[in-house]
Amino acid sequence: MFSGLQDLGVANGEDLKETLTNCTEPLKAIEQFQTENGVLLPSLQSALPFLDLHSIPRLEFHQTVFDELREKLLDRVSVIASEGKDEDRYSKLEELLEKCFSLVKMPSIQPVVMCVMKHLPKVPEKKLKLVMADKELYKACAVEVKRQIWQDNQALYGDEVSPLLKQYILEKENILYSSDLSVLHNFFSLSPKTRRQGEVVQKLTQMIGKNVKLYDMVLQFLRTLFLRTRNVHYCTLRAELLMSLHDLDISEICSVDPCHKFTWCLDACIREKFVDNKRARELQGFLDGVKKGQEQMLGDLSMILCDPFAVNTLALSTIRNLQELIGQDALPRESPDLLLLLRMLSLGHGAWDMIDSQIFREPKMEPEVITRFLPLLQSFVVDDYTYNVEQKLPAEEKSVVTYPSTVPDAFTRFLQENRVACEVCLYYVLHITKQRNRNALLRLLPALVETLNDAAFTDIFLHLFTSNLTLVADEFSSEDFCTCLFDGFFLTSIARKENVHRHALRLLLHLHHKVTPSKLESLQKSLEPTKTSTDAVKELYNQLTEKQQQRKPSPVAQAPEPPAMDLPLHTVPAPVI
Repeated sequence: MFSGLQDLGVANGEDLKETLTNCTEPLKAIEQFQTENGVLLPSLQSALPFLDLHSIPRLEFHQTVFDELREKLLDRVSVIASEGKDEDRYSKLEELLEKCFSLVKMPSIQPVVMCVMKHLPKVPEKKLKLVMADKELYKACAVEVKRQIWQDNQALYGDEVSPLLKQYILEKENILYSSDLSVLHNFFSLSPKTRRQGEVVQKLTQMIGKNVKLYDMVLQFLRTLFLRTRNVHYCTLRAELLMSLHDLDISEICSVDPCHKFTWCLDACIREKFVDNKRARELQGFLDGVKKGQEQMLGDLSMILCDPFAVNTLALSTIRNLQELIGQDALPRESPDLLLLLRMLSLGHGAWDMIDSQIFREPKMEPEVITRFLPLLQSFVVDDYTYNVEQKLPAEEKSVVTYPSTVPDAFTRFLQENRVACEVCLYYVLHITKQRNRNALLRLLPALVETLNDAAFTDIFLHLFTSNLTLVADEFSSEDFCTCLFDGFFLTSIARKENVHRHALRLLLHLHHKVTPSKLESLQKSLEPTKTSTDAVKELYNQLTEKQQQRKPSPVAQAPEPPAMDLPLHTVPAPVI
């Protein structure tokens, strides 16, 4: 540990050992060693005996002086690093590093060595290799030094980043499976700026600093993991990371990322949960501005548009746009803003295919989505308006209007074959549930059982759907409603989809008190975990069982039968008439 002292001409323990071994008078040898290697200030010589009289050990005195000098030196290093021309200050720091690096393993000196390295924009390669080879030294390094190591060692950087990415995905899943079902506090409630203040995003931002190479590495990790898992949360992290660097005004990275301005504009839309006309024009300008030879940029743009927060904003804006068109007696094809929203939804849904195939071109929008599917959806909205108006009319003015209970086969086919149509429909279902529109919900639910890629059984939709269902809690007292919702929707897929099982239990755990006892008992049997069920499902089921048992009335203690009264019957004389 103290071997480096010899290189600097400072005596160490080995020198003292050798002195004592070869001396004839040990006490004089020790006194001489102390004089030669103590604090060499003549003015202190008279003060040291005074400290001895106060029983202050020399070690404590020297340690105090040493700590004070070290703090002064650390301050001086920071001053050197911030003043003067780059060449002058860095040459001084390199000279200091050369002198002190041999003491890097000495705990008391190590902070000085690390501080000097931290302020050097380029630590000598030889010294970086020595640090990287020693786990303890590597761990003690400042992140500024680690960046210099990481940029030439992708595997080591991956080892550092990987746990953070796993933590990020786990945090997202915990929100989706939260036991708190609320329309006001759901997965999309947090603002973009609040989200990127999270621990993982902040740590990654710090690890990247202003290093473009490290930023590119993280993006490559995210693309690779997205391709391997199809997990859209990696797309969210890609956008959050860029905007976190934007918040810190890291122009070295933001200026070279071609997606920066697009992501910045989209981030503003996500904050408002709506794409207004002005921002729609800006976003369209970015998409139309992708020039020949820059097509690869579409891969990153599609990944940013695949972010669930972006999809949520685009889909909500689509539903709102459709409603406005109905009020204007206009068709979907007449709205440029709507066509742009669909274009971006299509680009986002095609992200995985584009990055996987490395064919960078926008997916073609099927004309029938605009000319047939969306008008059908508009007709559903008109059905709702018509039915609601009819219900409000006086009895003598009402006509016999039956609310449609099915959807056209063509509509169902769109949900099974087209990703954009499916997304818009799912958000319409969320909309009508939030509006407490029982009839429209029961009409559309059967069509959701078979959707493209089981879109209706994804965690994000089920999280939002179950939250919105809390608004129609009173409907759960109806066995018909529960049968349609659970038997006709949730239970159709729990055998093959673990996540659906969890969401159904979350919903029932929240609203079990509204369900009739007979239906609740039936649902409990249907939702009973199997041997292969995860611990999370079993825990939810156990909680539901406990709640259900608490609801059961305690059996009333039967009153004991009165004892038999075997008393003789006395003859009563007949009354005299």
